[in-house]
Amino acid sequence: VQLQASGGGLAQPGGSLTLSCEASGLPFGRSVMGWFRQAPGKEREIVAAMTNWSGGVRYYGDSVRGRFTISRDNAKNTVSLQMNTLKPEDTAIYYCVVGPKLTTAASDYTSWGQGTQVTVSS
Repeated sequence: VQLQASGGGLAQPGGSLTLSCEASGLPFGRSVMGWFRQAPGKEREIVAAMTNWSGGVRYYGDSVRGRFTISRDNAKNTVSLQMNTLKPEDTAIYYCVVGPKLTTAASDYTSWGQGTQVTVSS
């Protein structure tokens, strides 16, 4: 599976950005697509993830719940992350991921994109 992410950049605090990711070579069947992020000096953490079964089950990390929204187009094998009310602490490299199950552990995700930088600063 190859993942191509886009949409990162610079935003002001309180602003919005949308990340998108397209997967190629995604096997038929159940899969989870989502996003992790890693800020300088910090561990990688899950941002959001979504299944392609049960109508699309979503998981959000505590720090983004209520501000970010994940969506998925199963026909196009794409996942998007709408980020609203951005904070400076959202600054990180964001990675698109694919895995077989909905978990918070980075090691459970088998495919990773190249990462896209999100910077929130005035």
